[in-house]
Amino acid sequence: MEPSNLVDGYKLGDQTTSDIRVCLKRIDEQPEWFCCHSSALSKNSKYFADWLSRNDIGSNNCIEVDCASVDYEHYVKVLKLIYLPGESIVDSFDSVRSAIGILRASTLLKCELITRSCIEYLEATLWDEKEEEEILEVAQSLGSEAAVRLLARLQAPSVYAVKNVFVSAIRFATSMESLSPPFLDDLKTSAQEQIDFMLHEDDDTALVTMDEDVRSVVREGLKKLLSTLKTGLGMLTLEYDQSPEQAEQRVLCSLADVDWIANVLTKIEMMNEFVSDWSEISVYVLSVVQDKKYSSGLWLVKAKLIEVTGKALDAVGYGSVVIPASSRVHFLQMWLPFMQTTKRLLDEKFKDETIPQMDADLFQNIESAIVSLVLALPSGDQADILADWMKNAEQFRYPDLTEAFEVWCYRSKTAKRRLVGGLNGSGNPTVTL
Repeated sequence: MEPSNLVDGYKLGDQTTSDIRVCLKRIDEQPEWFCCHSSALSKNSKYFADWLSRNDIGSNNCIEVDCASVDYEHYVKVLKLIYLPGESIVDSFDSVRSAIGILRASTLLKCELITRSCIEYLEATLWDEKEEEEILEVAQSLGSEAAVRLLARLQAPSVYAVKNVFVSAIRFATSMESLSPPFLDDLKTSAQEQIDFMLHEDDDTALVTMDEDVRSVVREGLKKLLSTLKTGLGMLTLEYDQSPEQAEQRVLCSLADVDWIANVLTKIEMMNEFVSDWSEISVYVLSVVQDKKYSSGLWLVKAKLIEVTGKALDAVGYGSVVIPASSRVHFLQMWLPFMQTTKRLLDEKFKDETIPQMDADLFQNIESAIVSLVLALPSGDQADILADWMKNAEQFRYPDLTEAFEVWCYRSKTAKRRLVGGLNGSGNPTVTL
């Protein structure tokens, strides 16, 4: 570094005008001597100014500075920067890593102007992950005001800021914003990924998701995605004749978005919205995909429908969403025949590589949810469902409701005993079950 404008007209290393030397001492290496000027050092470094105030340079004109070998070049750069006009310091930096090293050295040498310049440079540049770790370490040696400024980008945002970002991300993730593809598709995918990340054990985001304004936008997003799915299914007949694969892929993308928001709703405890809206659209969805035209096609769509519906069954079956018994019966009776038929056909075509094979654990989880749902119904509704299941057991082996049947039988017998006991007992003659 050869500065064109020198502080006080002096130049580092000029022996003819130097009145003091700085010795940089490194372990197991030869020390390096630099011819300096006391006026320049004391003006730009409190460390050197304090030393000069305590020592007479007439009898001792050498200042020794211990430094690690890894930081040697940074200490040399600090000495050079001491001779550079203040307004030129920031422009002299050429990399984040170098600025970090200079910041570390200037902090120890108490070069306030150089330290401020390092912070100004680092504040305006991008850092990689390793550099960020080093900056966090260096920041611990800075004053609180300087550290706050340096680490401004790493400070936790306010709840208000988190809310604004989350709402905007939801709008893009659910295609509520009108943008042209492929930019919209890329932004939608990114927004969905970041929402998932934000919802992962984040206290601020958890607080934001309880805000009614946020939940209102999420509801709007859900309805937008279901409306898009319904529109896609409405266009399916025409598009399927022209390009079956493209038509199926379009519907599949819509279902993937619905599946995604179902996961989001689970995390923010809004599955009641999904169950309600999915139940409302189910009749139309099933009327389309069960058309004879698609009896030997749309396997990816049918498989995805089972996966999405499984989330609703899980929420209802295990009680996280509470709806009337009549609604639970209706929902199960809508989807159970479709699931049974699709599962049987998928099993029959398991050797066909063009047909998707669903995860066995997924089917097992759905089966468990159905069993829980059935067991929570009034005994009469249970009897109707179990009777239909046994009638079709030869044709459809899924789901296995044996456990529900056994529990129903046990409860029925127990109920009769309670009834008889109630009628014969004098203490409670009005008990009926």
